[in-house]
Amino acid sequence: MEKTSYKIVYESGEGEIVEKKSRFIAHVYPIKEEEQALELIAQCKKEYWDARHNCYAYVLGAKQELQRFSDDGEPSGTAGKPILEVLLGEDIHNVLVIVTRYFGGTLLGTGGLVRAYSQSTKEGLANSVITERCHGQKLAIKTDYNGLGKMQYIIAEKDIPVLDTIYADNVEIITLVPEWEYEGFLKELTEATAGKGVWEELEEVDYVRIEKQVVIISD
Repeated sequence: MEKTSYKIVYESGEGEIVEKKSRFIAHVYPIKEEEQALELIAQCKKEYWDARHNCYAYVLGAKQELQRFSDDGEPSGTAGKPILEVLLGEDIHNVLVIVTRYFGGTLLGTGGLVRAYSQSTKEGLANSVITERCHGQKLAIKTDYNGLGKMQYIIAEKDIPVLDTIYADNVEIITLVPEWEYEGFLKELTEATAGKGVWEELEEVDYVRIEKQVVIISD
């Protein structure tokens, strides 16, 4: 099955560079819809009212269907589009980047502006938390103690998140199986436990992994 995951910004961040005394401050935000992006842009322009430019780009959708950008007074193609190209190059979804520029008194030229807006965007992304948003099935898997080791081996080998383990007469493991691993995982589980491993589908969820922590996304 085709892998169903994509990169998102989990936590906002900022990055700043200085080029010939001009300050370029990148603000990175996770977004869910275009209205949210527009509100954040308006807030940023209000907060940084004294800046020369507040240029931006945002991308929405699992396939990056919606793409918007603005040069906000910079020469055409030197600000918003470079920001957008960084986001597309990094393959990040559902994200807004606004780069605030305080003019330092020296013109940078077309090439200089493109580099500055691109680099500041990269700095902002580097200071954000970026992870994979995955779609999967929450499963309750039960087996006897003889099958536990084999089950744990398959789970570890496929790097499948374990949410809970319940020890009683049998063992129950609550897992999150990525959609693209689902069929193969159940087949291996059945073979390894000689059919003694049984499971119950609990719910389909979207989730992210932050280091070793699994976070289920409710939207």
